[in-house]
Amino acid sequence: MIKDLEENLKAHHIKPTAMRLLVLEYLLDREIAVSLTDLYKDFVKSERTTIYRTLKAFEDNGLMHRIDDGTCVPKYALCEEGCRCEIERDLHLHFHCRKCGETKCLYSYKIPEIILPPNHQAEEANLMVKGVCFQCSG
Repeated sequence: MIKDLEENLKAHHIKPTAMRLLVLEYLLDREIAVSLTDLYKDFVKSERTTIYRTLKAFEDNGLMHRIDDGTCVPKYALCEEGCRCEIERDLHLHFHCRKCGETKCLYSYKIPEIILPPNHQAEEANLMVKGVCFQCSG
């Protein structure tokens, strides 16, 4: 398992360190997006700046993406296999549950191509759907 984690990091040009391996494993074990505070709560013996730098390295190298779910707290989720975080092909829906507060990526629900007016260039996009998730609606 550790070897797979190391290979995943190396494939994204990220040097495997103990903290990076732990954070990657943590993210792989979750189906929801997490905040820096979520990580910090579960890694209380770690420096907050180390965790932040780990997330920044993951984001900068295309291993994960940041999600603005309207809570004023950025959330982070791993990218799906083959993602390059390109607006033209990798955009998917995000869902935020108003009851439980969880945010998750809906990778199977792709956002159609976005056509902008002439002389406009998109740098990032985020489509957030808010409502009540399956677990909370029962």
